[in-house]
Amino acid sequence: MKNKSIFWSMTSIVALVALLLTACGPTATEAPATQAPSTGGSEIDCAGAKSGDEISMLYQWSGVEEAALNQVLKPLLDACGIVLKPESTRDQALLDTRVQAGTPPDVAFWQVAQLVQYKDKLQAMDALGADSSSYSDFFLAPVTIDGKWLGLPIKADVKSIIWYSPSNFETLGYKVPTTWDELDALVEKMAADGNVPWSMGFESGDATGWTGTDFVQDIMLVQQGPGFVNGILDGSVSYADPGVKQAYETYGKWAMSDKYTVGGAQGTLSTPFLEAIYKPFADPPEAMLVKQSGFAGGEIAKQFSNLKQGADYDFFVVPSIQGLQGSVEPMMAFADTPAVRALVKYLSSAQGGANWAAATFGLSPNKGAAGNYTDAALQKLGDAIASTSGFTTDIGDTIPGGFGSAEFQGISEFVNGGDLDSILAGLAAKQAEGLKK
Repeated sequence: MKNKSIFWSMTSIVALVALLLTACGPTATEAPATQAPSTGGSEIDCAGAKSGDEISMLYQWSGVEEAALNQVLKPLLDACGIVLKPESTRDQALLDTRVQAGTPPDVAFWQVAQLVQYKDKLQAMDALGADSSSYSDFFLAPVTIDGKWLGLPIKADVKSIIWYSPSNFETLGYKVPTTWDELDALVEKMAADGNVPWSMGFESGDATGWTGTDFVQDIMLVQQGPGFVNGILDGSVSYADPGVKQAYETYGKWAMSDKYTVGGAQGTLSTPFLEAIYKPFADPPEAMLVKQSGFAGGEIAKQFSNLKQGADYDFFVVPSIQGLQGSVEPMMAFADTPAVRALVKYLSSAQGGANWAAATFGLSPNKGAAGNYTDAALQKLGDAIASTSGFTTDIGDTIPGGFGSAEFQGISEFVNGGDLDSILAGLAAKQAEGLKK
């Protein structure tokens, strides 16, 4: 897994609301065996699970994230008397070892790549009683492997957002754009006013360039739509397609000129991505806008403790985008037991989605989460997910065979003045190799 994928997949939305988290319910490992209605008045289906039935569980969360998970699961445990045997680790090798030894956990919360890796050992979610009507098709697509629904979409992250300072906008008379044309006009006005519109830092060690490829994918979603991006992901659209070139050229106008971004091309290439996040919120501001995932909110809050979200820093969804870019984190099941079935039914129910949203544990792809977030920032992102007509995973994260690293290198070469046609041709060959087309 690439460095940048690790960073944002584990911290993004939780970091966004880190300062807003309130104390979650205590860790629940055992609950009384009652079939009482859970929070919200809906009856929980225990699927034949009995008091004392156990579920072994492996996940990467700890601290406030683990506490939030326990808050989500508590109604199920209270209703059914199920006993959790949880274990937290960031080490995928531990999961690999247990799967290879034939002693996997009953369920694991991990990444989509592991659905592919363990596809022959996993239980199908529909066979366990999962409710597919709780999810839009585009959230089920990444967790459906070889035609089998193997992962329950648990968390989602949205990358297609732009951060700005509402207080600076008010002072300067700028308005949040609602269309791409309005965004383009705003960028031109900022530049004419002598204000640098964008902060675009690439530097991220071996993953240098990922902020650029994220932005280019969002531009593709504006100009071409999610069907085009999904075509790149499955190989039916070449990475050398004119639509890809158009998105790179649109991005390059901003990323390669000091009129539009801090330091011009060299600033884009050399500025660490975290430093790029800070620049619109410095005093005085060094830029007006930065496109970055949800985790940026937490980084801004840590760097500028005196700033308030909503007043001094906020975000808006990339205007005119036809489908969001982001990630989906699944739960996978290695066992088929009544307790596991109860867990799957609960988490895929509208009640499970609502409880996930209420626990302030990131975004839920479950339709039941809509309107139940208790944090304003998450609610805004939740509204974006609920209203989107498409959702695409990161191209570099999804295409195998080292394509992501090649994509990072390619966009870096482009911003540094390389020939775009030859760069895209090379990436198209790497795409075909990774997808075996």
